[in-house]
Amino acid sequence: MKTLARWDVEDGEFWASEGRAVATRNLWISIPNLLCAFAVWLYWGMLAKFIQKLHFADTSVFDFTFLNDGASYVGDEYRALLFTLPAVAGLSGATLRIPNSFMIAICGGRNVKFMTTLLLMLPAVGAAIALRNPDTPFHVFVVLAALSGVGGGAFASSMSNISFFFPKRMQGLSLGLNAGLGNAGVSVMQFLLPWIITFGAFGALGGEPYSGPGGSPVWVQNAALVWVPILAVFAILAFLGMNNLPQHRCGPTHVAVGKYLWLTLLGFLGASVGIVLLIAPWGGFPVLLKTFLVLVAAVGATLLAMRFLTPRETRENLVGQFAIFRNKHNWVMTWLYTMTFGSFIGYANAFPKLIDDVFGVVRVGADGTALAEAVTNPSAPVSARYIWIGAGVGALIRPLGGWLSDKLGGARVTQWDTVVMIGATIGAGYFVSRASQSATPERYFLPFLLLFILLFATTGIGNGSTFRMIPIIFSKEQAGPVLGWTSAIAAYGAYLIPKIFATQIQAGTPEYALYGFAVYYLSCLAVNWWFYARKGAEVPC
Repeated sequence: MKTLARWDVEDGEFWASEGRAVATRNLWISIPNLLCAFAVWLYWGMLAKFIQKLHFADTSVFDFTFLNDGASYVGDEYRALLFTLPAVAGLSGATLRIPNSFMIAICGGRNVKFMTTLLLMLPAVGAAIALRNPDTPFHVFVVLAALSGVGGGAFASSMSNISFFFPKRMQGLSLGLNAGLGNAGVSVMQFLLPWIITFGAFGALGGEPYSGPGGSPVWVQNAALVWVPILAVFAILAFLGMNNLPQHRCGPTHVAVGKYLWLTLLGFLGASVGIVLLIAPWGGFPVLLKTFLVLVAAVGATLLAMRFLTPRETRENLVGQFAIFRNKHNWVMTWLYTMTFGSFIGYANAFPKLIDDVFGVVRVGADGTALAEAVTNPSAPVSARYIWIGAGVGALIRPLGGWLSDKLGGARVTQWDTVVMIGATIGAGYFVSRASQSATPERYFLPFLLLFILLFATTGIGNGSTFRMIPIIFSKEQAGPVLGWTSAIAAYGAYLIPKIFATQIQAGTPEYALYGFAVYYLSCLAVNWWFYARKGAEVPC
């Protein structure tokens, strides 16, 4: 039965006799679907890295002139332009999390998960076709990156769905497993793609290779094509093996799918507003302020569309769920969760290219004077060996954060985790600064890498601890929408962090981005202490 007749996980007898087996099955089908969603959403950081390498090996390949009066981009201008692709994917995915935050109650968990995985095949096939052509215009990649945002939106609905399947005493572990192993899709993708592009895995379907650095053949199109059969398998598993819950009243499958597609379309409407504002020139307007205004515009457009452009029955359901916006703790937890998940997803999105842009080039001569233009570092670390480690650690350690919070309390774990996070960020910024000012930047790569792995670990533990706090702070009716909403706003880290790094790399001061993030983490330390961690806190948790 796709929609269950009864579901009451706080009833111990029901949980033991029926609930546990059903919940476990839904969790273990949800995890690989979410893993693939993360992979396709965030592979734009890797694709941008591959495109950049191919272009600098042969400047006629992927020679973009997008909004540049027909002129080619060179040097750091080209590097900054390519950060647009992961930023657009991040912006789209985060915006789509807003409707996904409310979809489970309207469309049903099984229906949402199946449709999400099915839709992700579109940007995977599209990107594979686009990457086969070295003359593909940049705006085509922008559109495909936006479509990949379906994978980013999936997290909000997936976590909200799983939160209904398990009793409160198991929320930390179950949500941690779903999120942690789902987030591992980033690391799996970053490990898989450098290998899959080295041979003709798909024969004639994959097309001809490019000539990469050193003349080695590169099938960059494989990086997108490889996900198509995988997505097909997990979409079928979701359709056949997952369940809708009776309290969600999603109706027949075809009706639920229609509601899902309409809400997704409204999410894309909001994302499109943000993307157009992002890529449009604003003259001399401050870039950092523009970056945040784009985010506000995307969120506002999406909420307005959902409020006024949904059918009456759906709108009434949404209005009830919108009650979370009157609860101040929704906003407090959004601030805190952005620190943890926003940092994880943002660093994962930017990390592959950040390594190349900081350690893969030399910006000063042996005498310490700045070069007119950055040159390739012949001793650069082979980033493909390392880029997957940080996201892997952050994802796999997330269940530990949930488990520790079950034992010690989420606020206490979050507090100490934030302290370490601040130190790791400042340390990473210091070594980025030293590398940018050195004729041998590779000397500073190992301490930078170790600190960044530690930083990823703190984001993972914090992901688990802050998510564990939400079911304690909020009622069962509000916890699901709050889980979805906080994850939606936090996901804008996948947009903000690449954009901020792009701005600072172009300015020659990438370390400033990390120092700025540390200041924000300090504010989170104070907020968590005041509301939840101190003696006599308003809501101890």
